[in-house]
Amino acid sequence: MAYAFYRAGFAAVDVHMTDLIDGRQSLADFKGLVACGGFSYGDVLGAGGGWAKTILHNPRLAEMFISFFNRTDSFALGVCNGCQMMSHLRSVIPERRIGRASNATHRSSSKADWCRWRSLSRRRSSLPAWPEVVRRLPTRMAKAVQYSPPTSSAARPRGDALCRFAGAGDERYPYNPNGSAAGITGLTTADGRFTIVMPHPERVFRTVQMSWQPPGLGEDSPWMRMFRNARRWVG
Repeated sequence: MAYAFYRAGFAAVDVHMTDLIDGRQSLADFKGLVACGGFSYGDVLGAGGGWAKTILHNPRLAEMFISFFNRTDSFALGVCNGCQMMSHLRSVIPERRIGRASNATHRSSSKADWCRWRSLSRRRSSLPAWPEVVRRLPTRMAKAVQYSPPTSSAARPRGDALCRFAGAGDERYPYNPNGSAAGITGLTTADGRFTIVMPHPERVFRTVQMSWQPPGLGEDSPWMRMFRNARRWVG
């Protein structure tokens, strides 16, 4: 994740929760916040919820995150366990529809764990940190079927759904590996500044990370636009 942002022109800093708790770092010093996957805070169901409670139950940390989210020049991305974490912080995120009816720690309908490739269909285009041209993107799923991402059907009329599993049968396995409603696998706020996704875009931002690619892509995969768009938006 750090390298993807570095490649896009950011200075990526590895900040631990203990750095924030002990006052060694502050979110006030950063434009972007990325809650990474890779089973941050534990390879267990509900780890993201525990991560969020570490913030919400610490008044100083809660105020730090609230201040960050309410700035006009900040953005945040949550992936996998980070998706869980940010969905549990929805009460302090402006335009909190990002986590509406979130059930990000429920076991999947397939009751299986696997790691494979799936294609996502992007549903929105006016986002500062999302590919604006490519309609269908392959992405890496890592034990993703342990979770159901935020998937309320109430999200659909409001346009919260950022991306869905592509292919026939949005709600049928294996096209939809975790049983999420309408195949939704990512949500965002209306302005696109706060985004959560279950699959891992950082695991496929280089063409060599793809098991197959159309000719002529060059060194970077289409996912790299997500990170570069964020850099252009920051200015």
